[in-house]
Amino acid sequence: MTTFVDRVELHVAAGNGGHGCASVHREKFKPLGGPDGGNGGRGGDVTLVVDQSVTTLLEYHHSPHRKATNGQPGAGDNRSGKDGQDLVLTVPDGTVVLDKKGNVLADLVGQGTTFVAGQGGRGGLGNAALASARRKAPGFALLGEPGEARDIVLELKTVADVALVGYPSAGKSSLISVLSAAKPKIADYPFTTLVPNLGVVTAGSTVYTIADVPGLIPGASQGRGLGLEFLRHVERCSVLVHVLDTATLESERDPVTDLDVIEEELKQYGGLEDRPRIVVLNKIDIPDGQDLADMIRPDLEERGYQVFEVSAVARTGLKELSYALAGIVAEARAAKPKEEATRIVIRPKAVDDAGFTVTYDEQEEVYRVRGEKPERWVRQTDFNNDEAVGYLADRLNRLGVEDELMKAGARAGDGVAIGSEDNAVVFDWEPTMMAGAEMLGRRGEDHRLEAPRPAAQRRRDRQAERDDAQREYDEFDPF
Repeated sequence: MTTFVDRVELHVAAGNGGHGCASVHREKFKPLGGPDGGNGGRGGDVTLVVDQSVTTLLEYHHSPHRKATNGQPGAGDNRSGKDGQDLVLTVPDGTVVLDKKGNVLADLVGQGTTFVAGQGGRGGLGNAALASARRKAPGFALLGEPGEARDIVLELKTVADVALVGYPSAGKSSLISVLSAAKPKIADYPFTTLVPNLGVVTAGSTVYTIADVPGLIPGASQGRGLGLEFLRHVERCSVLVHVLDTATLESERDPVTDLDVIEEELKQYGGLEDRPRIVVLNKIDIPDGQDLADMIRPDLEERGYQVFEVSAVARTGLKELSYALAGIVAEARAAKPKEEATRIVIRPKAVDDAGFTVTYDEQEEVYRVRGEKPERWVRQTDFNNDEAVGYLADRLNRLGVEDELMKAGARAGDGVAIGSEDNAVVFDWEPTMMAGAEMLGRRGEDHRLEAPRPAAQRRRDRQAERDDAQREYDEFDPF
């Protein structure tokens, strides 16, 4: 049974926003008391949070599909729907979030670091929120937006200061067990360690973490053995420690060759060239091991390595090694740039930014409109309600979509698609969209709520509505 998982594919879905409510207040002797439909609730987010007590992604290996709750729809009497509950997923320290193409979305390091993997959908506005001085009784409400759904990949990269690398059975786990309080499984056969072990070491005033990388053999960087699977766990380390077995039972191996092979694998993996190296000659408690260490030490020091002779069994040479590692870790920490205070970056929109684009898709033979507002408005429109469709037409016209279509060369009857290729609303464009909408009358107006007006007054009101359309939109559109 799998007990350690450091890479999973996770399918997250945020909650959908609740629909707004179209309702008219009714009471005795006052059957039309005005719109009182409430807004829909916001859908819940899916958020990843670093929890240092979590050490594996095993939970998501068994349950890769996660969904937040939906927002509740609005109701009459101005009752807004309940917001959906956010879904919080805890991940280990050092988790990297990637998309399906391998692009890094977030690098989660540090207790409490968060990343919103799925944004909950907005709740739709009820007809009470859509009412205005000119739209007294809207007979429609906006739909809730669907929550964001996507597939992400989680990769765990162990956060350790020191990484032990070396052949199987070189004594890496034994070193961790005597340098720290960790108790890894230890045996005298290769590939005893199947998962990275992590320990905490205290040397004077410096406290640092130490981890081993299991299963490094020739070809590990191309997928042989266990090395490729766990090489990512050394990427965050400050120092690499080569643990060489000076008492190996394999006649075709020697410590210097082992060092060259591991260095070649690290080079093939890439990104570790700037890390300082230390060589540890282990198992010197065995007579042949001490003799071999004395023979190869001058050669290693001539290459520029700092060499330590230790015995995990006899516990000799450990103090010197521990303090030497502490010194390198302290230097690395001091060299890191200090975290600056959080700065608020303001990025104003360009003066000529219309908030949308109009392009011609030659393959589909349609004019495609892309932009945050047009796409959101389409998602929130109930196309079974003519009044809601007319409201959408007015919003698009006020935004300038019709003018841009005309500039792009669109003619009556041409296809127009709003949204992405796989999720777009397509319709035949009519240049007289606004005039056609005007023929429906003043949307949201119920003449039963007021006394009839002369025709001249109605014409003046329509003209005022056109003149103040942009101002009304800025005042009453919360988005």
